Amino acid sequence: MTLQKLSFPRQHARTQRFTLGAPRAFTVSPDGERVIFLRSASGTDRSNKLWVLDLAADGTPSERIVADPGTLLGGSAEKLSAQERARRERSREGSSGIVGYAVDSAAELAAFALSGKVYVAELRAGSTRALPVPGPVLDPRPSPDGRHVAYVSKGALRVVGAEGDGDRALAEPEDAHISYGLAEFIAAEEMQRSRGFWWSPESDRLLVARVDDSTVKRWWIADPAHPDRKPAEVAYPAAGTPNADVRLLVLGLDGTRTEVVWDRSRYPYLAQVHWSSQGAPLILVQARDQRSQLFLAVDPESGTTRTVHVDEDPVWLDLFAGVPAWAPDGRLVRIVDEGGARVLSVGDRPLTGAQLQILAVLDIGESDVLVTASAGEEAAEPEIGESHVYRVNELGVERVSEGAGVHSAVRAGGVTVLVSTSLERPGAAVRVLRDGKQIATVATCAEEPVLSPRVQLTEGGAHRIPCAVLLPTDYQESDGPLPVLMDPYGGPHGRRVVAAHNPHLTSQWFADQGFAVVVADGRGSPGRSPAWEKAIRDNLVLTLDDQVEAVHALAERFPLDLSKVAIRGWSYGGYLAGMAVLRRPDVFHAAVVGAPVTDQRLYDTHYTERYLGDPTTQPEVYAYNSLLTDEGLSEAADQVRPMMIIHGLADDNVVVAHSLRLSSALLSAGRPHEVLPLSGVTHMTPQEQVAENLLLLQVDFLKRSLGLSE
Repeated sequence: MTLQKLSFPRQHARTQRFTLGAPRAFTVSPDGERVIFLRSASGTDRSNKLWVLDLAADGTPSERIVADPGTLLGGSAEKLSAQERARRERSREGSSGIVGYAVDSAAELAAFALSGKVYVAELRAGSTRALPVPGPVLDPRPSPDGRHVAYVSKGALRVVGAEGDGDRALAEPEDAHISYGLAEFIAAEEMQRSRGFWWSPESDRLLVARVDDSTVKRWWIADPAHPDRKPAEVAYPAAGTPNADVRLLVLGLDGTRTEVVWDRSRYPYLAQVHWSSQGAPLILVQARDQRSQLFLAVDPESGTTRTVHVDEDPVWLDLFAGVPAWAPDGRLVRIVDEGGARVLSVGDRPLTGAQLQILAVLDIGESDVLVTASAGEEAAEPEIGESHVYRVNELGVERVSEGAGVHSAVRAGGVTVLVSTSLERPGAAVRVLRDGKQIATVATCAEEPVLSPRVQLTEGGAHRIPCAVLLPTDYQESDGPLPVLMDPYGGPHGRRVVAAHNPHLTSQWFADQGFAVVVADGRGSPGRSPAWEKAIRDNLVLTLDDQVEAVHALAERFPLDLSKVAIRGWSYGGYLAGMAVLRRPDVFHAAVVGAPVTDQRLYDTHYTERYLGDPTTQPEVYAYNSLLTDEGLSEAADQVRPMMIIHGLADDNVVVAHSLRLSSALLSAGRPHEVLPLSGVTHMTPQEQVAENLLLLQVDFLKRSLGLSE
């Protein structure tokens, strides 16, 4: 083992998985003259600055800093409110400084929160100023005309002039359970709706979410390492229990207030909101069982709604980034499952077919729609782990991105920022294109990893399960079969088999410790077809079956020692790892179980009920898909395998009760196991020492458990 390889855990932790220093959060001005983005100064600097790349047609593109947190705070430490910390946890944001911003319609003015204050930046002039408003501030957003900034403070939706004048509350909470302008827990965690207010195109009023969580059950998250501190109170909507009551209001700058009316009892989930100059405000509301949803146009004057479209699905309906929205000609743009494929639909016409699996809408232009998509079931090539950027219109589909990899883009004003990753190089390449021709690049300050993954992308088994196989860097065929480490996420929303360099770094490090590492994306994982994703309805155990199928199939082509198979995972992957050794000890001989959902009744409504229905009407489904029930372990085999359980005590997404109950059930059954509680750690593990030592401890456990210790 070389010192270089041993240094990877510390580098991986210090760089926050090599994300620090990488440019992100791109915005292109509608005149095509500026690209706004965030980037920290180095691969170990957590504090993001706000940058502008000037693209003047008569000059050389050049970057400049518009807002530097170190300068703005005068060297003082950043202070975060409890609500801001919660917002960052929901978005898995581990960096600091300027972590988000919003711009006016011309991308002339940017607003952002820093240390609980509102700042606005003049993007042409490069000047930044704080506005004198009450804090702590959340989610400031300029009006489209740049004359006002709306923000949330202490549950109130407030508006201030862009020069700092006329600050006032448009809506204040009636009691401690009510907030205006914020996304509720379930929207931010599961619907990817992080916002709670939206400006009108005319800048004279806003759509504002009113959230009342008084009916949501309270959970208490204590810090056992600090018994002098009060437990944190969390409104957590567990499966089968009440959600927050969410309403939508139209608030005028003149003080008018109108409630938007729809059948909230039938469609309680406010999933998406879109308000542009192309048409009336558009909202997407879902039934609690997520098998039906309405696209509604809102009359801002009266608050009444009219149905634009209805979607129904016997299994469930997914939500997608960028839709619903209006096309410039007034037609509805949406992503829909139709004819066994996930397609882009404009109006009543699907514009794509089963050759593509549409992932998201990136931009809607006058003559086309920009999307990301992976290869569908009828694609000419499987393109394992790839996703590309395409231009779509009535005339056909044109691929914009080039080369095998994972690509995304932002577009406006004839300028496209194309972000591309591949297996061949670390990080992402950011190219700026005008009319299809490269005019600039955006540099990265991210560190280069001390190792390079040696990834083989393939398919395994009768189900053609996408897989990534990684062998030790110095492996020779004469070395013979290797102990196997399955390294999955393996569930909904999480695609781990990707044609990109950095996502496989940790797997390669484990491989270099003497393992053949296998990553498999079985049924339920995104990117292939609606049927592939929805096969797991009422049966998450299929995701374990596919791990078994994959490793057995790959053993016919790769040097896998099936007498020594371990599995590790976090979150859904942790659940999968725990289930593997409990239900299939004939295949799996040890497991690292990180932050697992062990009792499905303890996870949240929107996610769990989508896959398993209502626990009050389907208790047997919940019992079968849980690792434990009130009576003890669920469906566990007789054979006992070593298990290391890891969980952050401050986790408010998958609470530590999951692991504590699993440990108790294992103890009651007389099954030895190890438990590693992480004090002060949430569902993320951003702390450098914690993240580093977690990798080292896992390797030690796996080698001991498989009899590999030297």
